[in-house]
Amino acid sequence: MSGSYRLAVDIGGTFTDGVLVDERDGAVRITKVLSTPADQAEGFLEALGRLSAESGLAPAELRSILHATTVATNAVLERRGARVALIATRGFRDMLEIGRQIRHELYDLQTEKPAPLVPRRLCFEVAERLDHRGEVLEPLDEGSAAAAVDAAREAGAEAITICLLHAYVNPAHERRVAAIARERFPGAVISLSSAVAPEIREYWRASTAVINAYVAPVVRRYLGGLERRLAAGGYGAPVLIMQSSGGVAGAEAARERPVAMLESGPAAGVAAAAFFAGLAGFADALSFDMGGTTAKAGLVLGGRPSVLPEFEAGSRLGTGAGLVRGSGYPVLTPVVDLVEISAGGGSVAWVDPGGLLRVGPRSAGADPGPACYGRGGAEPTVTDANLVLGRLSPDNFLGGRLRLDAGAAREAVARVAAPLGLDLERAAAGVVAIADAAMMQAMRLVTVQRGHDPRDLALVAFGGAGPLHAATLAAELGVPAVVVPPGPGVASALGLLVTDLRFDASLSRLRPLAELRPHELEGDLAALEREVAGALEREGVPPADRAVERVAELRYVGQSWRLPVPLPAGPLRDADLPQLRAAFDEAHARRYSYAVPEEPAELVALRVTAIGRLARPRLREPEPGGPDPAAALTGRRPVVFAAGGPLDCPVYDRYALRRGNRVAGPALVEEMDSTTAIPPGHTAEVAAAGVLIIRPA
Repeated sequence: MSGSYRLAVDIGGTFTDGVLVDERDGAVRITKVLSTPADQAEGFLEALGRLSAESGLAPAELRSILHATTVATNAVLERRGARVALIATRGFRDMLEIGRQIRHELYDLQTEKPAPLVPRRLCFEVAERLDHRGEVLEPLDEGSAAAAVDAAREAGAEAITICLLHAYVNPAHERRVAAIARERFPGAVISLSSAVAPEIREYWRASTAVINAYVAPVVRRYLGGLERRLAAGGYGAPVLIMQSSGGVAGAEAARERPVAMLESGPAAGVAAAAFFAGLAGFADALSFDMGGTTAKAGLVLGGRPSVLPEFEAGSRLGTGAGLVRGSGYPVLTPVVDLVEISAGGGSVAWVDPGGLLRVGPRSAGADPGPACYGRGGAEPTVTDANLVLGRLSPDNFLGGRLRLDAGAAREAVARVAAPLGLDLERAAAGVVAIADAAMMQAMRLVTVQRGHDPRDLALVAFGGAGPLHAATLAAELGVPAVVVPPGPGVASALGLLVTDLRFDASLSRLRPLAELRPHELEGDLAALEREVAGALEREGVPPADRAVERVAELRYVGQSWRLPVPLPAGPLRDADLPQLRAAFDEAHARRYSYAVPEEPAELVALRVTAIGRLARPRLREPEPGGPDPAAALTGRRPVVFAAGGPLDCPVYDRYALRRGNRVAGPALVEEMDSTTAIPPGHTAEVAAAGVLIIRPA
């Protein structure tokens, strides 16, 4: 594709964000439109239309399109995926019903496990059995396989998941059942556990393969419809989809393995945090993304997002910070390490029966949105509270495209102020303080609980609401610097433009570490490398832009969970094994604050990641200037920053700030998609690429 423009579109719960970069001069255009939950493609095309009109973009000038979407996540959360049938080994039909031993709410006697995505009447069995080494104990009865497929078709299934015992070691039986299914039920989506998640833990493997089948028809319809509508408009650029792992893949790869895009949008935000932290000179950072519906905290280490080998889809938000572990569906696929809480700008404030002020977990979302949006909302939200406190301008929200109704915001906040006996400003400050407390807890979970000191990190704040709260949160956590990217409200979309193609492959190999032989591992690693290299080949990545990373997942014998430990790039040698053990002990001590070097350890799995490097946008640098930001001053207004009264606060236009300008707090810096609050006692400096760095004065 010969064009010079790259487009990124990120669809969130409240807003759809678009970024258009002209690679000739680094010029960036951004837009925000309200999301369209009924048809996400409508919001995508509206954002593209706005950017095309503003830039004069011709369809042929668009070189690539990068996209993050919640379409797969929403299918799980709203239980509107495909009707899936499960084919299991005889005697294991109920694996989804049995699930795990874990109780996600230990002291709640009425707690219920998440309902299986496949009802029992759609679970079928085949006669076959392998042992843990993959050797055949009972040959596959192809007649029972054909009967199971026929029963699934007659029951109205749209997709079939095949998960047979120990298929991660020997997939032959699963592949044969799949061949029978394609012959007898050609229209069905087929999802094999040995292809989607070839790892130990039967329930986790089945859950991953089921979710892959559950969301596949939804994702395929969405991507197919989007590509047809783009083609109808003359846009022939390839579409790349953000994955949960923090890398992108082609639309065809996303259609084949849609389970890998469940955390698409949040992953793009952490990628953006890594990029802008690097521009500001920080290798390690805390990512803070506060949007309209939720706030998310992630970790950047050594310039890269921290990635976990597994997560839970559809987990519900607890009353405190974070998701309730065990309340969702396990997924064995790499995911950017995130803690998510219900503390977005649209989170609703309310007074509980005990007379306490609460914020969330319910959100006003995009429709009707906060009361100040004037779209029919009447309940107080965090955005309404910030407007009452003077932190937001009613006339300059979204660059003036959406005028905020200050009167409606005050009326909404009065609904919680009256029962508490507080004036409006104190009630609004309370709403913000409670949201801040929940977000601080999330940040502690992703740093301190992971063995990292927040005082060693920078805080990268983005999302439409993130820069309003970031400096206060950083001061509480002891974080020495806050980095605010240009266009923070669309930073997740910009994060799509600073990612690489990424493909992961894994293989279970349960073996004592003391018995490992390097040549045996090399054979397994070579097979995985061929698999991911083929994926890069299909995407057309030249050899010079490829990289491969290898990881061993280890645990102490008797543990349930494992930790990833990097493997050297070259051929493994006997001398590498003691170093591997030492690296595992060090990782265990960092994560859990202790290590047991005298205890035996074992290999659980091998994982290989292929990276296809993509060009980064060259962002335009602001004009140089001295420390004085007076030329960017647009006015003053009273603003409440803490428990005290309002302060006379200067307001600056971010687009008029010059590199080297220093803005002393209290101050506000406004731009089209966000507002940055600089509290008293802090100073913000304009650095490379227009990044704001806020530090205590």
